[in-house]
Amino acid sequence: MAKITFMGAGSTVFARNVLGDCMCSPALRDSEIALYDIDGQRLEDSQVILSAINRNVNQGRAKIKTYLGEENRKEALRGADFVVNAIQVGGYDPCTITDFEIPKKYGLRQTIADSLGIGGIMRGLRTIPVLEGFARDMEEVCPEAWFLNYTNPMGILSGYMERYTGVKTVGLCHSVQVCSKTLLEELGMEDKLEGRTETIAGINHMAWLLKIQDKEGNDLYPEIRKRAAEKNAKEKHNDMVRFEYIRRLGYYCTESSEHNAEYNPFFIKNKYPELIDQYNIPLDEYPRRCIQQIQDWGEEKEKILNNGEITHERSREYASYIMEAMVTNEPYKIGGNVINTGLIDNLPADACVEVPCLIDGSGVTPCHVGRLPVQLAAMNMTNINTQLLTIEAARTRKREAIYQAAMLDPHTAAELSMDDIVKMCDELIEAHGDYMKMYR
Repeated sequence: MAKITFMGAGSTVFARNVLGDCMCSPALRDSEIALYDIDGQRLEDSQVILSAINRNVNQGRAKIKTYLGEENRKEALRGADFVVNAIQVGGYDPCTITDFEIPKKYGLRQTIADSLGIGGIMRGLRTIPVLEGFARDMEEVCPEAWFLNYTNPMGILSGYMERYTGVKTVGLCHSVQVCSKTLLEELGMEDKLEGRTETIAGINHMAWLLKIQDKEGNDLYPEIRKRAAEKNAKEKHNDMVRFEYIRRLGYYCTESSEHNAEYNPFFIKNKYPELIDQYNIPLDEYPRRCIQQIQDWGEEKEKILNNGEITHERSREYASYIMEAMVTNEPYKIGGNVINTGLIDNLPADACVEVPCLIDGSGVTPCHVGRLPVQLAAMNMTNINTQLLTIEAARTRKREAIYQAAMLDPHTAAELSMDDIVKMCDELIEAHGDYMKMYR
């Protein structure tokens, strides 16, 4: 019987998906499930919902326990085989609001701000100290456990855990699974979905669809490039940034256009405000989503519970399939975030890269990809630079490294002077209070 500990179990919808998936797996349905959070109400909500799924889908086989607060964290982790991480340090209020509002004063506008940019830097800096605590506890009470990280900024957090702790870690995202499906459906090429083959590699949120073929082995990219250019030229839609990547760089990438709009210096520019409308870029999108989720949660909770009749079908999330493959020794392939141990030849060894990985009873075995096309590696490097400097800042607690991470962020550097970047960082650190006290 496996023990699965879910850190940040107050992320109720996500916990439902991952742990509901586990209850749908014959290899995992008898697991002990430890729910950990620092928010008592959200933890209780998750327990109610997951207990209902356990009754209705799993005949009550799983054993579900809750653990509230840091004083109970070590017990939640004790003896775990798998630890799923989905925490958000500081939440929407005050931290996400701060990450958007202070940069706005300096003329720096963002869309999501959770993976790169000044928002991603700040989120990484306040999250790594918490993960350090997780790692110390895991090294003591569950040293053989696998840490399945879903929390952003993925490249920063997974990279830190893999380089500077003894915890076995793989970073997981939702975007690899749906990348080519989304693209083909957007271009009216649904008839090519069945039997297609593909290769995806790069970094999280900017991994590249390097190769895509139909079931007969025909290269689909010539038609994709043609249709993507035509669609961007004739209509507004929600994926215009990534279609522009296809036009300018030759390849599609994994994560959405609203994310990728802020990973480069090309689209959100005060000097060219018309680009926002031209590429249909949703500024302040993440705060808008947070506000809506907060407003809708009570209704959503009742809808999920459905008078106790809640059910669940296994989702596309990797976590349960990874656990299942490790427990049964039946191989499974994922796109995972791991340290670049010779996997992508033209990216640095310290980088956290997203590559195909084989999962079985021996753990996670990443696959060698080789060299990326030079322009794609160059795009990845603009993000890796900031990721590595943020990790360095978190590791050393040096404020100079925070400044350097922000100065080398492509969007921030395109908009602000170095003096303003330093002032903005100082103001953000002060505004985040105790969440950033270690950098004062």
